[in-house]
Amino acid sequence: MSIGIKPLGARVVIRKMEAEEKTEAGLLLSSTAKEKPQQAEVLAVGPGTEEEPMELKVGDIVIFSRYGGNDLKYKGEEYTIINQRDILATIEK
Repeated sequence: MSIGIKPLGARVVIRKMEAEEKTEAGLLLSSTAKEKPQQAEVLAVGPGTEEEPMELKVGDIVIFSRYGGNDLKYKGEEYTIINQRDILATIEK
């Protein structure tokens, strides 16, 4: 599935996952109490560079640095373009 955005170098395009609306105890959170989401799905990957080969692939679920990346809106959807080095981990399915 192509989203129409092709990242360059060691960058990836991600879509942030929604923050939980309930606590583990079942309490509903207001929009101001929700944490900024730090989990995302990888939608597109760049080719990497000689210094930083691409380790991610489309479909990976990742945890990323809270303040990393650049948010953008494209064709009505919200995405983030982030450097691979700002991805902290992948989540195994």
